[in-house]
Amino acid sequence: MRTSEENGAESAPVRFDTKIAVLLRDDLETWQRLNVTAFLVSGLGTAAPEVIGEPYADADGTAYLSMFRQPVLVFEGTKETLTTAHGRALSRALPRAVFTSDLFGTGNDRDNRAAVRAVGTDQLDLVGLAVYGPRNAVDKVLKGARMHH
Repeated sequence: MRTSEENGAESAPVRFDTKIAVLLRDDLETWQRLNVTAFLVSGLGTAAPEVIGEPYADADGTAYLSMFRQPVLVFEGTKETLTTAHGRALSRALPRAVFTSDLFGTGNDRDNRAAVRAVGTDQLDLVGLAVYGPRNAVDKVLKGARMHH
C-alpha cells in the first residue's frame, strides 16, 4: 500500500486500506478499558510488522520509539457482540488478540497465556478483542459494535 506521502501529495490526507481496531466489552471500568487496549494492541507489531511506522525524533535529535503508522479505532459492545466479532475474526483468519476476564487476576505473561489456554474457544469470557486487516473485513467483524466515547 502506498501512502499519499509516497505518491508526492504530502498535503493530502492519508487513507489506509487496512484497519486496526479494538473492541471492548461495554461494562468495563475505565482503568480496565485502558489496560485491555494497551495489552491487545501490543501484539500487532510482531504479527504484522507493516503496521509500525518510522522512529520519531524531536527537533533536538532525541530519538523515540516507532509507533503504529495508522490510528487504532476503539469500539465497544456487549458480551454477545464480542463473541460474534470473535467468531467473525476467526472465520476470516484475521490477525487478532484476545483479553479475557481471567487476565485481570494474573500478573505476568506466563499466567496470562495459561489462563487463555485453559478455556475452549467457545467458552472464552472475552472482555476485549483486537483485529487487523483489510478495512472491509474488519468492518464486517465489528458489525453491531459502536465507536467508543
